[in-house]
Amino acid sequence: MRSPVRLAGLVIALCLAVGALAIALRVDLGVRSPSASPGPSVAIVAGSPLLNGPAPDFTLSDLDGQPVSLSDYRGRPVLVNFWASWCGPCRIEFPLFQAAREQYAADGLEILGIVHDDSADAAAAFVEEEGSEWPALLDADDAVWTAYAGLSLPTTFFIDREGIVRAISFGPPLSGTLDDQLAKIL
Repeated sequence: MRSPVRLAGLVIALCLAVGALAIALRVDLGVRSPSASPGPSVAIVAGSPLLNGPAPDFTLSDLDGQPVSLSDYRGRPVLVNFWASWCGPCRIEFPLFQAAREQYAADGLEILGIVHDDSADAAAAFVEEEGSEWPALLDADDAVWTAYAGLSLPTTFFIDREGIVRAISFGPPLSGTLDDQLAKIL
């Protein structure tokens, strides 16, 4: 029979091991508050069939019901960002994207925000609150989320002028990381 002290020690050791593994793998457990400082994004450098391949085209309606297609932006560098108003890390990255959009306006940088797992009303309120100037597109049937093999929010695809996915990241990027990823498509 095991003593309660020994059992408690094993439980604590197991919890510490799981926590260390989560940190090592940069697993986002979705427990961040909107005011939390952003952790580094996790860039996918291999293993995604989309990386260095053509970005799947799509046409979605924006919050005003107007159709927007990725192919409309061919010849321009584009960030395709999956987000939701309830997603804390998504809230962290919006100001970074706004600053990047302004900084790289002369390079033609565009952002297409795809609302995932959220209502149009909540998304519209968030866009107004943040002062977002890029299209917020509604993926009501998750077809685009599926085509892009969505795993978690936020997820950002960096697409070059030829429509090729050059980088993919999960989580809000740090400004230096964002600049590095943008350099691949500008």
